[in-house]
Amino acid sequence: MPDRTASASPDILPELVAAALKAGADAAEAVSAERASLSIGVRNGALEDVEREESRDLGLRVFIGTRQATVSASDLSDATRARLVERAVAMARLAPEDPYAGFAPQDRLARGPFPDLDLYDPSERSAAELEGAAAEAEAAALAVPGVAKSEGGHASASSSRWRLVTSHGFDGAYHGSAFSLGVGVIAEKDGAMERGGENRAVRHLSDLPAADLIGLEAGRRAVARTGPRKIASTTSSVIFENRVAGQVLSPLLGAISGPSVARGTSFLKDRLGQRVLPAGVDLIDDPFRPRGLGSTPFDDEGVAVTRQSIIDDGVLTTWLLNSAAARQLGMASTGHASRGLAGPPGVSTHNLHLEPGEADLAGLMGGAKTGLLVTSMFGPSLNANTGDWSAGVSGFWFEDGQIAYPVSEVTVAGKLLDLYDRMQRGSDLEFRSSFNSPSLLFDGVAIAGK
Repeated sequence: MPDRTASASPDILPELVAAALKAGADAAEAVSAERASLSIGVRNGALEDVEREESRDLGLRVFIGTRQATVSASDLSDATRARLVERAVAMARLAPEDPYAGFAPQDRLARGPFPDLDLYDPSERSAAELEGAAAEAEAAALAVPGVAKSEGGHASASSSRWRLVTSHGFDGAYHGSAFSLGVGVIAEKDGAMERGGENRAVRHLSDLPAADLIGLEAGRRAVARTGPRKIASTTSSVIFENRVAGQVLSPLLGAISGPSVARGTSFLKDRLGQRVLPAGVDLIDDPFRPRGLGSTPFDDEGVAVTRQSIIDDGVLTTWLLNSAAARQLGMASTGHASRGLAGPPGVSTHNLHLEPGEADLAGLMGGAKTGLLVTSMFGPSLNANTGDWSAGVSGFWFEDGQIAYPVSEVTVAGKLLDLYDRMQRGSDLEFRSSFNSPSLLFDGVAIAGK
């Protein structure tokens, strides 16, 4: 789509920071987020909705000693910016002291020129082209035998810019684009209906799969789930398909989040430098992957980012730290600060992936012989202090290494550290999002059925 995120005056953020200092702030940082997007939805071949967004927003964080406050606005006028500064400084004077608040140390800041990560594609997609792609994907899904009705196709294109300027010398910006296409359908068998869908999002339009292939996959997944059976409660091997395997690992990320560790609400708080996954397993965070959905030249505090093995040979090597959590833990920021326009930074990873193993999905099932293949998950529950975890799932029961029949209304549960210790990786790693994993096999998992 056309890049309508042409930046506001390049002086706005430096002027906002200077105005905050003049108004009494000891330090200040300003961010801008500019976005243009067009999204089209269709149902049964007819246009259902059109959404267009063009936004330019500002955020300001100010410090007075160890007191801080953040404010944001979507109006870039001189009058609004003046009120923004006035309000932020007044709020900071009344805020409680936070001994860990403050900027990242200057020696940790990223220095330009920043790497070109190929995050922006200037390709244009008109409303008619988006509608056509969504309709084509939907038609392909509806043509799959057994598909009864559509939940709609959708296509979108967007571009965005992000800039951060601080009073201690950082000024950085980057530009990105995104193109997505997806469809959801309902398949029917013997009066029972099951949902299925497929959705893809990429930085460059040329990387987006063909619309008919996306539709065929959506239809295939819906039809495969029809006629599910209930199974008796048991203990068996469970394989999480690569599309959902990241949801089994995501509690690990919460547990190594610096703020969680600092609060003591983490089942891994005493495990830094210890083995938490099997030997040979690497979990890598790579902010520099070209065209990556989570790629960035610096974190949201301006800190330099690096490719890191969060888990190296099964050993937990680091917490995920922003500057505040690092100060609280007596450590240094790891370049994982993440923030919006308002509020202080939290933490998040960039492009995270678990290195694959050697067996494909068929090989994992063949090795396990019998068990449950999970293809969708909902309602996960976690005790952050103990790592006790459970989730509702559906998928397929397999026997002799072959799919036998679909199953639904099943719950799997276990203590995550015990499950992680028995993890086996598949070879089917696909880079579909900012967090990717191959299929994962765990033996001896408690399965609650009928």
